Amino acid sequence: MKIGFDAKRAFSNTAGLGNFSRNSIIALTKQFPDNQYYLFNPGNRKPLFIAPQSAIELKPENMWWKTFSFVWRSLHISKITKKLNLDIYHGLSHELPVGIEKTSTKSIVTIHDVIFLRYPEFYKKIDREIYDKKFRHACRVATRIHSISDQTKRDLIEYYGVPEEKITVIYQSINPIFFQKVDPDFKFELRKKHQLPKKFLLSVGTVESRKNLLGLLEGMIASKIYVPLVVVGKSTDYMQKVQKFIEADLNRLQVFFLPRISDDELVALYQMAEVMIYPSFFEGFGLPVAEAQASGCPVITSNISSLPEAGGDAAFYVDPSMPEEIGEALKTVLSDSSLRKSMIDKGKANAHRFTHYSYAVQMEQLYKTVLNE
Repeated sequence: MKIGFDAKRAFSNTAGLGNFSRNSIIALTKQFPDNQYYLFNPGNRKPLFIAPQSAIELKPENMWWKTFSFVWRSLHISKITKKLNLDIYHGLSHELPVGIEKTSTKSIVTIHDVIFLRYPEFYKKIDREIYDKKFRHACRVATRIHSISDQTKRDLIEYYGVPEEKITVIYQSINPIFFQKVDPDFKFELRKKHQLPKKFLLSVGTVESRKNLLGLLEGMIASKIYVPLVVVGKSTDYMQKVQKFIEADLNRLQVFFLPRISDDELVALYQMAEVMIYPSFFEGFGLPVAEAQASGCPVITSNISSLPEAGGDAAFYVDPSMPEEIGEALKTVLSDSSLRKSMIDKGKANAHRFTHYSYAVQMEQLYKTVLNE
């Protein structure tokens, strides 16, 4: 098969959609090298990703397209797919180019979530309007929609009226690095580099209201848990509220913010942490839950949205709107060594549902099904 990918996020985004795009491309090119892969990359800045040997990177070919790369991505890619006679074009991050439905190329779009519709208060009005336009177009013209969770599938049916038979659920994959044991010397150097304490809790995700870091901090205070907390993720305006809360309790709260770290460092942090807490109000999937479990870290997460799909029977679930419940869960997991061991063992087993191999096999089957329809 000749398969094209909207690879913008793979080359330009450090986390989230970038991780998903990179994992998808790497998994498929490794497991099915006989396919021909084309990576459409409109970006001009230094890339975060090097295309695998079995893939061809395609970029804007002249100065006009390079200057207006967003137009190239939206309006010109369909012409290129027609010229290349691609079998499949896969939009990895919610979008499909205009006119793709008028070519002979079958199209798949991955929809991660529609949180901007469910929780509009978390987004600017202009962003919601742009997302809605792009999502509606992609869902309408796609041959098939790939949803990363049952939760997102339900949301697509509810908010966009997408026919259930048009949606295929395939869970995303974890970078294989999270299954590997980290060298003790690397952990020692990492601890030294960031001046981290010997014992700490871990929170992973953008510091924004939806991720509920304040709820975690409030829960720690309510249950008198004064273990240092390491927060991995870029900040937003929400950080001001978080900092204000921390400053009011400086004698009890010790929080380390690490906005930019490599995957190598993140794996080590998961393996060093006592527990990873992810009390998000809503997620399309919740990749840090699966990553932490693969790394052997116990996980406390929310009992809503897609998070039980990611955590399986291995996570400790809480109501994210109840800080006291988050604190009590922390107290339980930190004090019960047998529970921690059980969570670690079950977590590693659960994480194997999200290997590159499993993802690639399911996605290849989807491509073949769509091609034969």
